[in-house]
Amino acid sequence: MTAIIDYDAGNLRSVEKALQALDEETMITRDRAEILAADRVILPGVGSFGDAMERLHGYGMAEVIHQAVKEGMPFLGICLGLQLLFERSDESKGVEGLGILKGEILRLPEGEGRKIPHMGWNSLKIRQGSRLFAGVESGSYVYFVHSYYLKAADEAQVAASTEYTAHIHAAVESGNVFACQFHPEKSGSTGLAILKNFVQCR
Repeated sequence: MTAIIDYDAGNLRSVEKALQALDEETMITRDRAEILAADRVILPGVGSFGDAMERLHGYGMAEVIHQAVKEGMPFLGICLGLQLLFERSDESKGVEGLGILKGEILRLPEGEGRKIPHMGWNSLKIRQGSRLFAGVESGSYVYFVHSYYLKAADEAQVAASTEYTAHIHAAVESGNVFACQFHPEKSGSTGLAILKNFVQCR
């Protein structure tokens, strides 16, 4: 059973449908007991870093996320869900992220012929040995929608990267914590392979 955290951040149903395509039992919930009883947890999301952190605290989800991670539950952040796992973001100055992983979220710089937000398909450079990308070829394309990007403090945690107007840390993994800046649920067969790898994590 995979619990998808509901904190009014959108994009929940598309993640649920992708998991159902993998025959994975899912629930969308903000019930503490249900989340902590699940086999794994996903934090999706689109929207503003500051607003999202306010809602996570308001619903008591920040504490639940910390507990789930501490207890060793496989945990996946998607898009805004990746960004919230880190310490801070240019989007919301003075707002502290969850701080589960070290690093910061920076605004994508302007680039000639490149529009911000970055919306579209980019290829990934995948780190060998990544559990999240097992069986996924380096160079595979995934779908991004974002104006801010991750600069992780520990390069060893970066599972995949891409280039747009900056060198983007596109996915990370550290112990039981995984996260993608892109949307695996909108990335076709490659995205489903990534989600399947996560579902199989123990």
